[in-house]
Amino acid sequence: MTAEEKVPLRSRQLTLELPLAPGFGPEDFFVSGSNESAYAMVERWPAWPDPVLIIKGPRGSGKSHLGAIWAAKAGAGILPAASLGNAEIEALASSGPLLLEDLEALGPAQTQLFHLINLIRESGAALVLTAERPPDAWGLGIADLLSRLRLAPCVEIGAPDDALMRAVLVKLLIDRQLVVDIRVVDYAALHLERSLDAARIFIEALDREALARKSRITRQMAADVLRALLKADADDLTAIDEKG
Repeated sequence: MTAEEKVPLRSRQLTLELPLAPGFGPEDFFVSGSNESAYAMVERWPAWPDPVLIIKGPRGSGKSHLGAIWAAKAGAGILPAASLGNAEIEALASSGPLLLEDLEALGPAQTQLFHLINLIRESGAALVLTAERPPDAWGLGIADLLSRLRLAPCVEIGAPDDALMRAVLVKLLIDRQLVVDIRVVDYAALHLERSLDAARIFIEALDREALARKSRITRQMAADVLRALLKADADDLTAIDEKG
């Protein structure tokens, strides 16, 4: 390890935060074993067995990205489920296909969702819902709504596998014009949380660290950055526990 690499992460010069917007286009979506069935269903649109589709998967698995690909393909509107309670349901249903995101955050708008699904079916439009868990875990209190959601096709995206993690890491590095040894990618793919968000956060931090050190990216630097991120996460959890 060089003397420069031994300097603590928090003690060097500050760097400008210039985050890159995540690409949500089809060319930015990597198909692997963890998402190929969900991707195939989106590609089949509009030849779906039902106008309502649920895309389920853990946080950071690519649900929003896949939903955005469908929305662009279908000309659909996009709305967070938490905002459904303030929406004009009739107008929303008549405006065409809709992507409704993060159904666990639906809150008290269960009646609105029930009416929206009925109107979507009547109009012949399409509705895509994204969630981390199946409808039975959303805490729904309207039996007819739950029954309709249970009948809707559900495609699942799994946590990113090794191939997907490596592909995403390489893409993020290329987006930032960063050149690294493939061993850095292998190390990160092996040790990072299985999440596309984790990959993005790691590459952003790695880019900042390389600028701060004015040094090329090495495996040791990647290890330092990963260690710092894990410590920050642990500190955040400790602070939450203490407040609780």
